[in-house]
Amino acid sequence: MTGAGGFVGTTLVPMLLRDGYHVTALSNRPQTGLGPANEYLRCDMHDAAAVAAAVKQTQPTHIVHLAAVSHVPTSFADPLLTWRTNVMASMHLLEAVRLHAPHAFVLFTSSSEVYGASFKQGVALDEQSPCKPMNPYSASKLAAESAFVEYFRQGMNGVIARPFNHIGAQQSAEFVTASFARQIAQIEAGKQPPILSVGNIEASRDFLDVRDVCEAYVHLLALPTDREYPRLFNIASGIPRQIRAMLDVLLSMTDLRILVELDPQRLRPSDIPVAIGNSELLRKVTGWQPNVPVEQTLGELMNFWRRKMENE
Repeated sequence: MTGAGGFVGTTLVPMLLRDGYHVTALSNRPQTGLGPANEYLRCDMHDAAAVAAAVKQTQPTHIVHLAAVSHVPTSFADPLLTWRTNVMASMHLLEAVRLHAPHAFVLFTSSSEVYGASFKQGVALDEQSPCKPMNPYSASKLAAESAFVEYFRQGMNGVIARPFNHIGAQQSAEFVTASFARQIAQIEAGKQPPILSVGNIEASRDFLDVRDVCEAYVHLLALPTDREYPRLFNIASGIPRQIRAMLDVLLSMTDLRILVELDPQRLRPSDIPVAIGNSELLRKVTGWQPNVPVEQTLGELMNFWRRKMENE
């Protein structure tokens, strides 16, 4: 698994162990904090030789490629890093698999962001919807998808997943719900005035608990390779939730009176009013369905940031 030390990776590793996989965690971070994988390899995905050596050494039967620059504002600030990480590092992995583990099943985690301007239709998009990226992150993810499609065409086993917004405890405060929870926890701890800064909270998104997304990955890894299977899957709830409503749930968890204030710096140059997905193909092929209520996720997120404030 690449990117094993990230938000999704640390959630997915225990699930794979639960299902009997021997998990090798690849990360450019030290082993500390990577979770209970069977083994660890420190690997810079920008280094083609290092990636090839890791694949040759481990001889994986399944690969989950999570490593990415996944924060949209970062992709605007550093597009070169975004393209190097999301496209060229993916190419390093694909070539390593082709040369050293040609029978491995590869799961590439793309993003619903690739649909971009198509969300302006205001309907739940399925895998046949046109991709119209609106930022460097989504453009780089779509380019990487093209690379995977080509290697699949040549015979490599694997699928591409397009997850919609996934949230949960331990997510970086760069992302919207974690930012809200962190600010509330800081206010409660007296470390911030009772003013919560927000971007566009009128937008609606398709939110999923990160554990539900990871369960979808587990289902996809179990696809049989001895017969034809779809190569592209949305992972979505199909339910639009206004960001303002998510914030209201978090605010209902505190007794403090907090002023909500718009911060222009938090507005995206290419924001979309409504972004929801259709994951009927995933449900039909694998039987997956989301199980964790959003209210539970937000409660756990709030408690996570409260504990962090206590320990700082």
